Amino acid sequence: MALSSAASDLAVLCNLQLTKDSVGLCVTSLNLENTTNIEDSFPNASKTYKINGEDVKGYFAMDYSFKALRDKVTIVQNILSRPDVFDNTCPLGSVEEVLHSRPPLFWLNVQYDSFYNEHKLNMSDYIENTIGFQSIQYLSCTEIGFLKKMAKKVTNDTRLIFTFLGPDAIEPTEKKKYSDILKDLKAVRAFASGILVPKEYIWPLNANGYLAQRTTLVADAHKFDLEVFAAAFANDIPGSYNYSYDPVAEYLQFINDPNNMVDGFVTDFSQTAANAIACLAGNDTDKKVNALIITHNGASGTYPGCTDLAYEQAVKDGADIIDCSVQMSKDGVAFCLDSPDLARDTTAMSTFLTRAVSIPEIQKEKGIFSFDLTWTEIQSLKPKMYSPFEQNSGLERNPEAKNKGKLISLGDFLGFAKTKPVGVLINIENARYLASKMHLDVVDAVTKTLKNASLEKKQVMIQSDDSAVLSKFKGESGYKRLLRFEEISGVSKQAAEEVKKYADGAVLSRRSLIDIDFDCTTKQTNAVKALHDCNVSVYVYVMRNEFVHIPLDYYADPTIEIATYVIDVEVDGIITEFPKTASRYLRSPCANIHAVYTILASPPGELLKILPKRLPSKDFPPPPLEIKDIVDPPLPPVGAVPVLDSKPPPQGPHGAQAPAPSSGMAVAANFGFSLAAFMALGLLSMGH
Repeated sequence: MALSSAASDLAVLCNLQLTKDSVGLCVTSLNLENTTNIEDSFPNASKTYKINGEDVKGYFAMDYSFKALRDKVTIVQNILSRPDVFDNTCPLGSVEEVLHSRPPLFWLNVQYDSFYNEHKLNMSDYIENTIGFQSIQYLSCTEIGFLKKMAKKVTNDTRLIFTFLGPDAIEPTEKKKYSDILKDLKAVRAFASGILVPKEYIWPLNANGYLAQRTTLVADAHKFDLEVFAAAFANDIPGSYNYSYDPVAEYLQFINDPNNMVDGFVTDFSQTAANAIACLAGNDTDKKVNALIITHNGASGTYPGCTDLAYEQAVKDGADIIDCSVQMSKDGVAFCLDSPDLARDTTAMSTFLTRAVSIPEIQKEKGIFSFDLTWTEIQSLKPKMYSPFEQNSGLERNPEAKNKGKLISLGDFLGFAKTKPVGVLINIENARYLASKMHLDVVDAVTKTLKNASLEKKQVMIQSDDSAVLSKFKGESGYKRLLRFEEISGVSKQAAEEVKKYADGAVLSRRSLIDIDFDCTTKQTNAVKALHDCNVSVYVYVMRNEFVHIPLDYYADPTIEIATYVIDVEVDGIITEFPKTASRYLRSPCANIHAVYTILASPPGELLKILPKRLPSKDFPPPPLEIKDIVDPPLPPVGAVPVLDSKPPPQGPHGAQAPAPSSGMAVAANFGFSLAAFMALGLLSMGH
């Protein structure tokens, strides 16, 4: 898989292990129990060996012949947070088999030379006599003694790389900590042409998981003509780069300063590294395609949603349109927040817990609703950072900004947008309930506030899941109306024509455009084509960076997912909580499909074809869009405004159910042999 998207400077890295008959294997871990099903094949056969001074119990290649391992043992995923759909599909691979696949470059990593020597297996003899140095472009080891021995044998075509383990680990030859060896890079240059270090040696993290100050390691090593390669990169690490969950941003951090630029990466996701190097570095230009970048609650992946800081960050990050989901206070003030329930996105639970009520017309759970509090009470609350993946996956967002920013009124939101190079999207939901039960006219509030803001020179979008709401704005020629739908499996010509009667655009979920099953894409629906044929624009929601949100086809890389929807599916805009990720891609040469190097979209269903077994679908497909899902009855009249009462409302529902709107329908580099991948920065000079 790594080679299928390889550039000319991709090196396949093999962690060398030896069988008892001296056959070289490419296996990530010395203990085969960590990366194979060997315990199932040879139960109760584990052994204990002393390795680097510590007793290690497990299964080791040197205790088995190559044939025994080849016949009975298969590779399994060694990172439990990753899907296991490809477990037991590949046998253990030999070094010769990997070389037979003709990788552009080959990197052989030796980590346990002393251990194998103690058990009468010779790594250096195997390399010299079985493989030959001519096949190896990079030869790395954690042991100084091995590299000094190899320095007398290799040609200039093979680079010797000294691999550093953790700072407190002990190097077997000189019995020094790796952190102490790092202090004398001149001595390292005597036996190696480069160093491979954990990325934290270059960009350490503080106690809270944020980047600390960059070290001088790269610059110091380059002074002694030592190349520097950074290791341990993966797109699906829970503590992702500064909580942005943007793997491209992490790579760029290591190459954006010419004086501190690493010479390559060792990564589990080589395509992301290649994209970052080739065309995502240093781009600050006009967009290459016309797809709009529309925020979802501002830059809500960085700051609490719908706050002044989230909107300011969205503008800095390159958003074209910033959004406000309009909620109403008890005293009729329109303001921006994702939901009328204040409990999730503010500190309302600690202050107004007694106001919690159940309103099944809006949501299943109890909530503290904005229309039960005055605007003054709402302004007393602090916003709260929300991650849709924190509870189930432990992926929190920017904890340093947990309660930063302030909620703003719709008027202030429009006033801010008026001074910035962005348009606005106003989202209106629950208008029926507010009118019939709370005597609040959200449509009128939005209409008046928009007129007062005088946004004639701005792009204004009105979004709703209720066609009757959009009908109220039909006479406003300067507004683009968007009708939002829940998941659908397709759109008929008749349905598309009906949508056009009420809206200029449709807002559809990711799965409504590309179906997903078993965490893989299955097929592209006809939704975009059908709607485009009726001159209806299509906007996809919601794009998020967290890898648990992204199908396997996109290699846990949000940029590849964005490229797929923009280039392959041809949406007119993406609605995202991380506008910076989208902006970087859309403003890069990668977004030009005619460029020499471009980010390849992932054709839906390709990965699913190579799954070892096709199980029945986990989910029933959503229904196709029908006319009854589009047309809503007129909005109910707004009742008399109630007299404000300082007492909290009684517990329980607000009343009988109001009519609901109809449209609210309920580069992996393991290469099969547990290989890592190395991406040299030579890509920058390849004309890309």
